Amino acid sequence: MNKMKIKSVLVTGASAGIGKEVARQLALKPEVETIYLACRNEQRALMAKQELERKTGRAIFKVLIMDVSKIASVLAALNRLKDPVDAIVMNAGGFGGEKPMRITEDGVTELFAQNVLGHVVFLERLLSSGQLTQAAIFVGSEAARGVSKIGIKRPASSSSEEFGKVISGSAYVGKKMDVFSAYGEVKQIGTLWMAHVARRHPTLRILTISPGGTNGTQAANSQPVPIRLFYNYIFLPILGPILGLVHSLETGAARIVNGLFNDSLLSGHFYACKANTLTGRMVDQQEIMPALGDEVLQCMASEAIYSVLPADVLEVEEGLKEMPR
Repeated sequence: MNKMKIKSVLVTGASAGIGKEVARQLALKPEVETIYLACRNEQRALMAKQELERKTGRAIFKVLIMDVSKIASVLAALNRLKDPVDAIVMNAGGFGGEKPMRITEDGVTELFAQNVLGHVVFLERLLSSGQLTQAAIFVGSEAARGVSKIGIKRPASSSSEEFGKVISGSAYVGKKMDVFSAYGEVKQIGTLWMAHVARRHPTLRILTISPGGTNGTQAANSQPVPIRLFYNYIFLPILGPILGLVHSLETGAARIVNGLFNDSLLSGHFYACKANTLTGRMVDQQEIMPALGDEVLQCMASEAIYSVLPADVLEVEEGLKEMPR
């Protein structure tokens, strides 16, 4: 079923990979009249804009400079975004660069900052100002519920304190770094937060959707050389497809675009691949990990996020930071 009438969409991380391909596919829909390319690098954003205009034959793209890993950059972008938007795709993210556990100026790990922090501020501000009119998608990952076939452990955090330790990086002190499992922990926190937001805003569609194992994302480009070489030249192009764990960039992006317009998907839920795989049909992840539907757990994850934000940054309803157990 498709009843969504979306005319304007903002996509974060839109200068490359899934974000740029999502923007391209959105432009192929005649009803979409404006697409904001929210990117941290102006030169790359302008190059992406030119390429997208050439490929789609439509001059509907607008550049918005925003680095979602920095609260100050997000607030500056919000000040420049004057018009309401019908939908946003929170795609920007990654494995945290060469130092995923480095603590940023906002007091969280680089890994958490890149994937969740700025998106929280951005979405909450749009909601409090009434600038988001229809839908929001957080681009998730199967890592949020674990993928044992490739060694990604199921996240075990189950309290505000434990979520807080993931956000601050203290959960990994003294342990051998497993960036992929840590990425799953971070994505799980973002997914639980989105479910909490959906319950607070029942008239909007708030979803988490994974693109699955997708080639061409450039997610590992900032990783140390051994990981980057394995990921980009062995796993994605060769091993992943053989194991049925990787599909094309077009397929991964289409999941996000289809999810944005398909209002048969339940708001507040997380849609991704079936258990222990990264390709194929999408299913509601609560079938695999029922804890994702636990309202108390959703509140605790959200509380852990809000607790690290300055009091004057988050403009949400009174008492949100002190949620009941």
